[in-house]
Amino acid sequence: MAGWSVHQGQAVSLPQANIDTDQLIPARFMSVPRAQGYGRYLLHDMRRDAAGDLIADFPLNANDGASVLIAGRNFGSGSSREAAVYALVDAGLCAVVAPSFGDIFAANAVNNGLLPATIEGATYETLARLLDGGPQDIRIDLDARSLQLGSVSVSFSLDDSWALKLINGWDDIDLTRNHGAAIAAYKTNRHQTAAWAWPDGAD
Repeated sequence: MAGWSVHQGQAVSLPQANIDTDQLIPARFMSVPRAQGYGRYLLHDMRRDAAGDLIADFPLNANDGASVLIAGRNFGSGSSREAAVYALVDAGLCAVVAPSFGDIFAANAVNNGLLPATIEGATYETLARLLDGGPQDIRIDLDARSLQLGSVSVSFSLDDSWALKLINGWDDIDLTRNHGAAIAAYKTNRHQTAAWAWPDGAD
């Protein structure tokens, strides 16, 4: 996946807490091959009325060009399905900003290039009010851990290793390889100081 450090796009608000992974992508769509794209299934049942028609004023229907979602607390709770992240990414989103996230969802997000930016509850209320009138331009800086929405600049929390993965487009294997020199030095030292622990013939 491609890395990124600065993103400029449009943000839209989904002012609801506890959006879980089953809402992000209902289980009945998970048999579809990923190659076909999961974006059209994102929040499928929330975005449609009883007849299956799109609800015109639902935020992601009215603003389908948005690339950043500002959402309520506990976003991505529920099951561990990685398809929930696929749906967001395939729909063109590169970041979700919320007061808190489901732990497994957040890890899955980073592994797929999606930023889970954690903000304070009061900050969320400020951003949600700014988006009451519709989407606004947003700029996200991963290095600075900051975002600017309209004229308001706020900071967000992100684990250092997660930032490194997002900026470089790395997965967990790439992150481990980044420590290759330290791993090799440790191996050499252990081989010299604890030779008894190494099987015969092992390098």
